[in-house]
Amino acid sequence: MTAPAEPSGVYISSARMYTELRSLSDGVTRVETKLDGIGRGLTDLSKDVADHESCLRTLEHAIWRAAGGAAVLGAGSGVLAQFLMR
Repeated sequence: MTAPAEPSGVYISSARMYTELRSLSDGVTRVETKLDGIGRGLTDLSKDVADHESCLRTLEHAIWRAAGGAAVLGAGSGVLAQFLMR
């Protein structure tokens, strides 16, 4: 005759299940905390990017004004030089 088969499967006690559930809950809490920190960092980063964009726009306008002024001065000095050379 053959021996009776041993029961298959794994027994997990209620205490062990509770311990695992608490561990999982603590892990999720840590992840949520880190995500909140990342969210705040992204908000700060977007403010910094907006500030940098504003500074770049101001510099670009100043450069274009200087280039326009240089063009006007160059044309004016050319006209003046032509007038004085006659």
